[in-house]
Amino acid sequence: MPVNASSSASSRRNLLRASGLAGLVMAGTAVTTGSAQAAPAHTGDVLHLDTVAALRALNTKPLTDGTHVIVAGYNTPGDGGTMALRWNKKSTTAHNAGTVIAPNGTPKTGRWHQLHTGTLDFRTFGHFDAETPADAALDAMINDHSVHRIEAHTDLLFTKRHLFDRSNIELDFGGHHIRTEGIEKNTHDNPFGAVLSFRGTVTDTTVRHALSGKVIELTDTFPVPDAKAFAVGQWWSVQVDPVKGGGGDERELQKLVEITEIIDAGHIRIGYLNGWELAEGRTLTWTRIEPVHNTHIRNMVFEGAGPDEYTGSHPVSFEYAVGCDVSGIHATGTFWPVIMRRWCTRFRTEDCSLKNPPTVEYGGAGYLTQQIYCLYGRVADCTTSNVRHLNDLTASAYCTVVNCHGDGDDAGGNPFTTHGQYEHDLLFDGNSGLMDIANSGAQWGISAKRITVRRHVCSWFTANTKITDLTLEDITVIARPTFDQAGTLTVNADGAQVRGCTAKTFAVAQRSDRSTRPTTISDCSFEPPAGAVLVQTPVTAPVHFVRCTFKGVDGVVLRGAGPVHLTDCTVTGADDAAPLSVGSADLRIDGGTYHNTGIELSAVRDQRITVTGGTRLTGGNKTKALLGRAAGSGSTTWDLTGLSSTASGADTAHVRIADGTNHYAATGSRFTGGVLHLAPGALDSVLHTSCVEDGTRRSAMPEDGDRVRTDGNLIL
Repeated sequence: MPVNASSSASSRRNLLRASGLAGLVMAGTAVTTGSAQAAPAHTGDVLHLDTVAALRALNTKPLTDGTHVIVAGYNTPGDGGTMALRWNKKSTTAHNAGTVIAPNGTPKTGRWHQLHTGTLDFRTFGHFDAETPADAALDAMINDHSVHRIEAHTDLLFTKRHLFDRSNIELDFGGHHIRTEGIEKNTHDNPFGAVLSFRGTVTDTTVRHALSGKVIELTDTFPVPDAKAFAVGQWWSVQVDPVKGGGGDERELQKLVEITEIIDAGHIRIGYLNGWELAEGRTLTWTRIEPVHNTHIRNMVFEGAGPDEYTGSHPVSFEYAVGCDVSGIHATGTFWPVIMRRWCTRFRTEDCSLKNPPTVEYGGAGYLTQQIYCLYGRVADCTTSNVRHLNDLTASAYCTVVNCHGDGDDAGGNPFTTHGQYEHDLLFDGNSGLMDIANSGAQWGISAKRITVRRHVCSWFTANTKITDLTLEDITVIARPTFDQAGTLTVNADGAQVRGCTAKTFAVAQRSDRSTRPTTISDCSFEPPAGAVLVQTPVTAPVHFVRCTFKGVDGVVLRGAGPVHLTDCTVTGADDAAPLSVGSADLRIDGGTYHNTGIELSAVRDQRITVTGGTRLTGGNKTKALLGRAAGSGSTTWDLTGLSSTASGADTAHVRIADGTNHYAATGSRFTGGVLHLAPGALDSVLHTSCVEDGTRRSAMPEDGDRVRTDGNLIL
């Protein structure tokens, strides 16, 4: 029903009266007409205007300083741009169309200042869509230190790359689209040229000194020349000089740390347990930092711009920041990492995603998030599609990656990685996607320590560089025909603990020898391709397989010289399979079942094989010998106790020794069917006693003498 002018005017008077604005009807009339006849406002009176345009058109000459006004909307009443403002007749602050509004003509003095509780909205700057750049509004709000929260309730367009040092503020974009078409060019190789870049201040206060003594691992106490240069609560970046003879960026220590205690004149305590020992004489450089604190960015759908390092865009970067979190950013087509961090401590990145960046080939580009020199971070509930990395932890420590999932990684963009720049104490839990740890090259040191990965699913997992004390639990590697048909899982034999894992191809490598704990693979299942190398040539550390299952084995190779111990393992060969080829200097088999496979010592070096604990050998193989040796130059020693061997064919040997120099002892063992072939000319000593030979033919056996005893057996 149409409202007549009389009822409209009556309703307006009632609104003013109900709002405590009685007596300002004449002022309201002046607002509407823009007349110079407006009456001065009285103390406690509040003007009411429909729009910002009306506010700017208002004749302010009669207004008392401190007059308040409520604007019903920015362009139209109720459009979300509602705000309260106060008139400051002496103000000369620059007009920004939101927190500071000048009357038309922008006089030298007199401004309307927005009243707020610390929360501001882009709509109060006139932004309701992504048609007009909102950069100036963003700058105005962030640079106003009375603002602690900024909200967006519509899509927005940004065309600038903003750099702030602002702390204690939250930006919540409400899940709306952020667009960046036409954004200004970035500089070369600059992943910190984000739309929203926050960077702490690096002061000119530095302390540089050589260590007078060793700094032990896992200490938070550091020697300094003069502790008076530091104060509790300050933040400092600390880094050690590069490793002598190592890569150009190979440093064990690069972190942003807080000073927590002045211990004495020459020692300080920091909020970080150092992960690597530092030798006497190494040089430390301390630089005092004024970090960005508690700045959080949340909830946006981000559309990347161009396809290269200059025209491409990405939303967020933090450098020298403490306690700054990111959540709910879902990006498409960003060039540099969606969330880039360096020198950051205590942070969360949660519920973020990236799809289809312009490249996965350009170094540093196409990431969801990268952390460099970071501490105490948590990355959780994130996803990626067709990216280079979901998460990269470089020179970082005490961080956790939880429930993150990367797909579309066929191009080799493994979602989970570290550079190998001395990362330590990282946990990956419940993730999926290719994983590659500490493998970016010698420039950074290819080193890491105490990395734990559990409940992870992927089609390729490699951790074969200088990774110390790696722990893998419940890892599932499933071969994928579009990427790694071998389904590879590789670890470094430097304190690796692999438990409950499944892969097609498993390999043990060795690039370092730093750990005091053994390398143990337990309760795992593997199905290696023919001729796969299980223990690689460089391995000298002991490797222990416990209760593991190997299926379809055909000529698998244990090439390394280090001791190999198999306890209660089940090894099943493929049809007409070649036996395991073993180069280990010391092979020990305790229990377990070996069917249609067998073991052949390579004799490339002197070797010892010990078989105990009720080990069962059954079936046959391509060489028709369940235990044998090749014609290498090394001597071999055989100790068989409690072995049960059942040959599937009359011409299959339980033991065949026909070449080289050998020492053989078998006691308390049972041989069923098949043959025993112990060539007299190949044996320097023989003890074969207390054994049961059930239907077993001796095709070769030395006669008893000073170095040979073959009596005391039960022949059936």
